[in-house]
Amino acid sequence: MLHNGQERPLIGVLALQGDFEAHLKALSKLGVATRAVKLPEHLTDLDGIIIPGGESTTIGKLMVDYG
Repeated sequence: MLHNGQERPLIGVLALQGDFEAHLKALSKLGVATRAVKLPEHLTDLDGIIIPGGESTTIGKLMVDYG
């Protein structure tokens, strides 16, 4: 199945908190195409997104602050 012209989905990892580098590395080992997401424009063409960390209030604040 093609996703964004690729044979594998493109998954973003929110790179603002948590151990996002470990998430990117683990996904790469699985053969998943990844992108670090630091700005809203990095969301373009993603098939999914992972939000590392467990601090829901921080995640909520970031979503409000940055849309």
